[in-house]
Amino acid sequence: MSALPEIRYTLEEYLELDATSDIRYEYFDGEIVDMAGATLNHNRISRNILNSLTNRLENSPCEALPADMRIKVPVALPYRYPDVSVVCGEVRIEKMGEVELLLNPVLIVEVLSSTTASYDREGKFLAYQSIESFHEYLLIEQERPHVTQYVRQADGWWLRRDVIGLESELNLPSVGCTLSLAEMYRGVVFAE
Repeated sequence: MSALPEIRYTLEEYLELDATSDIRYEYFDGEIVDMAGATLNHNRISRNILNSLTNRLENSPCEALPADMRIKVPVALPYRYPDVSVVCGEVRIEKMGEVELLLNPVLIVEVLSSTTASYDREGKFLAYQSIESFHEYLLIEQERPHVTQYVRQADGWWLRRDVIGLESELNLPSVGCTLSLAEMYRGVVFAE
């Protein structure tokens, strides 16, 4: 994730750029950030999670969506692009011009990179918490088999769990299924 040159953009300018570009951008208080340039490991992890969730959720009321599904984030307008998201029940969409925004994800997945990890762990997670339907957040590391899972509790607090090692499994209560880290990291090459 890298910022374009130090130019301030209006929301309207951002929306026009995002609508006409093949590159995914996110808008942060006047700055436009390029979300492109993921590594091979990042893409493999995202694909593996999307495929696994799609297969697991086939006969359920839930649906896994890829990285180009925009999610409306009330405190970080206009929207964000997570790596994978899941919606259950009726899919609620809001139109912003020609753009569709998902309003009710229950699970959001971010694959961490050196340039996005801090924001994904802190600012983006806090912003996502403004989505009423949002109940589970996964942060997936690329350099080692390590997943940080946050699950919203009935009292509004978030329970954190770290799952480490390819032999481990991850229970996803928001969508009622389990994924193994081995399948999430299939094809990923770790540095020695």
